[in-house]
Amino acid sequence: MRINRKLNKPKEVIEINDEIDLSLINPLINIYKTKKGNLIPLLQGVQSIYGYIPEEAFYKLNKDVGLELAAMYGVATFYSQFRLNPVGKHIIKVCHGTACHVQNASKITDAIMDSLKINDGETTEDNMFTLESVACLGCCSLAPVMMIGDETYGKLTGKSSVKVIKNIKIQESKANN
Repeated sequence: MRINRKLNKPKEVIEINDEIDLSLINPLINIYKTKKGNLIPLLQGVQSIYGYIPEEAFYKLNKDVGLELAAMYGVATFYSQFRLNPVGKHIIKVCHGTACHVQNASKITDAIMDSLKINDGETTEDNMFTLESVACLGCCSLAPVMMIGDETYGKLTGKSSVKVIKNIKIQESKANN
């Protein structure tokens, strides 16, 4: 899914989200402000702090570091590692590479979408899960495969993939009680 690179509002009209503490990126700015090739490390650092790159952070980097908005948005929308919207606590990556595709990866994605009541690329209302179809996870011998966090699950069916997610929900519920 491609993100529209066009800014919707001029800088003067940007609504600042009070929940985002932009001062958290000040140490990052201090480290990279004067270094060449700082754009990607700055975007990666911002994303590691917030889990995505808030729109307000682009304006702060523009003001404090002098990076052009178009250049930042161009990089952030070109590379799939960058996110412009908040994601769930658990990111479910379903592989749709050749081996997984041949082994019916679409049935896994469909089962997860039905179970979580979201579409591919969306996050559940409780911000627990985000579903993403990815090109390849490099686990072809385990096809079809999904990854949740650092855990890889292979030889899946729609039913077994939903069971993994239900187990994570149970673990989360126990941890919160």
